[in-house]
Amino acid sequence: MHQTNFIVREPLLDPKQRVIGYELSWKHDEDQPVTDADLESLIGFVAENVNDEETGWLLRDKILFLDAVPDMLSTDALYSMPPERTVLTLKAADMADPDTLAAVQGLRAGGVGISVRDGDLAHLGKNLGISASYIEVRFSGADVAAQARTYAAVKQSTVRMVGRPVTTWADFDACAALGLDAFVGKLHLTPRPGTPVKGMNPAQTIILQLMQMVTANEDIPKIESVLKRDPALSYKLLRFINSAGFGSGREIQSLRQAITLLGYAPLYRWLTLLLATASTSGYSPVLMETAVVRGRLAELLGAKALDRGEGENLFVAGMFSLLDRLLGLPMRDVLDTIQLPDEVVRALLTRGGMYGPYLALAEACELNSNLVAGLAKSLGISPLEVNKAHLSALAWAQNVTT
Repeated sequence: MHQTNFIVREPLLDPKQRVIGYELSWKHDEDQPVTDADLESLIGFVAENVNDEETGWLLRDKILFLDAVPDMLSTDALYSMPPERTVLTLKAADMADPDTLAAVQGLRAGGVGISVRDGDLAHLGKNLGISASYIEVRFSGADVAAQARTYAAVKQSTVRMVGRPVTTWADFDACAALGLDAFVGKLHLTPRPGTPVKGMNPAQTIILQLMQMVTANEDIPKIESVLKRDPALSYKLLRFINSAGFGSGREIQSLRQAITLLGYAPLYRWLTLLLATASTSGYSPVLMETAVVRGRLAELLGAKALDRGEGENLFVAGMFSLLDRLLGLPMRDVLDTIQLPDEVVRALLTRGGMYGPYLALAEACELNSNLVAGLAKSLGISPLEVNKAHLSALAWAQNVTT
């Protein structure tokens, strides 16, 4: 399949800032408008790459929102997607056509979600629930009282409201208070005002100490003695090593056995994941997932050009690129607390060096950025390769056990 477009994603957050799904769209490599054929090919590509014949939907409980046009409503690729995890976004004007409305109602009967964009809430009528499961609302802080009345009317129906774009934390709080169900925006990458700078919590301090020990190739008994100071951490390691995915074939009950079986490089990777998930900040669920996807995507993007050992460093660079926000510390302070290879530090501070461009490309896939095409081209990675890596990283992040 020849592709010239790049998949970019935006997370959909619930009022507790958890990721309930993603909006996927195309970014053209020459900033050309996306055509109807492009939209149809996106659904086909997604169906092919995140829906495995044997294991099913690879994104677990995540919902995907995809832009659609009326001609796409009968595309074969739709039948390869799990209906309860698929939402097609149509413009309200399209719904005025009787044939489109009939097609939409057929899809809704089959369980596919429909989201309506650019509609006037006051005039969409009481029958909206028959044809739409979501409606996009453009929140503005100007007349909150009027919006509250309009939203209250919609809340009487089964239609869920998606706020877009929610650009400030004040708007997020207002939308949540008004009863909106989901939010699209870049808020998760913005530290929340008033969130106290937390620094390291005790669990993170121990994880960082363990990472230093692994880097220094300390003896296993010494690593074990530090692990034993945190019962929850010890439990998580044993649960991880005994998980079905690890497949040791016998139950491992001692920490020493677990460390020996896992090995230093995989142990370091596991600790990296754990450091992000040990954050207690109020906006960590989405940040944590973004960090995991970013780390895996950076690693996959570098797989062709760099050797496997470099892949571990790329993963760490991707994961740590959000650690300043997860910990509420400036990046330089974070880097003062842990020894990392010079090239990883360079990537984190300047996006330069051997790893920086791969990290920058992984970030660009989150930001609907015009940089995606140029970065990919400079690294010799085709749009198809970037897109496959992107969807693979998204799927991998859903299955991370920590």
